[in-house]
Amino acid sequence: MKLICESGQLTDYLSEQKEVDYSNPIIKEKREDLFNSAQTEIEKTKTAFEFVRDEIGHSWDIQGKRVTCMASDVLKYKEGICYAKSNLLAALLRSQHIPTGFCYQRLMLFDSPEKGYCLHALNAVYLKSLNKWIRLDARGNKAGIDAQFSLEEEKLAFTINEKMDEKDYPVIYVHPNPKTINVLKGHNDALEMYKHHLPDSI
Repeated sequence: MKLICESGQLTDYLSEQKEVDYSNPIIKEKREDLFNSAQTEIEKTKTAFEFVRDEIGHSWDIQGKRVTCMASDVLKYKEGICYAKSNLLAALLRSQHIPTGFCYQRLMLFDSPEKGYCLHALNAVYLKSLNKWIRLDARGNKAGIDAQFSLEEEKLAFTINEKMDEKDYPVIYVHPNPKTINVLKGHNDALEMYKHHLPDSI
């Protein structure tokens, strides 16, 4: 799939936003812990991705009810759904001047169309040294899900099944999708939100 940038300005993908609050002290502290000046952009990207994937619990996987949204809260409480985790990965990488955007997939929420669909969030990262965008999915691995850092062939959490009306959206967005932010802000029980209230399309 050919990725399409929402903005032609790479600097837009470095912007600080309300939900991507990389100037927050807790983000600054984690930056100092994760990164150093000797690392390449590829090393920094892999480090940040694996940290968010492995050290921040996916709310459904851990059956955590807390709803997080802003990157600083995701880091503070170390949990969130994919919308929240993508905010944190964007914040960490943008803090290192690595352009990072938001991508989406439409997926079956569970294992059949009858159980509904949801919008799934992941990130796209621009690597200047390779002059290319790569997509990374830090939702968190478990049985049946094995997302990896890969510079060539994508190794995402989910494979799209178009026959089941799933969809891969090609656009790399500057901001998190408003529907995803609104659902996070409108609920205080992550499990209830996940089962019944996630948006199902862009």
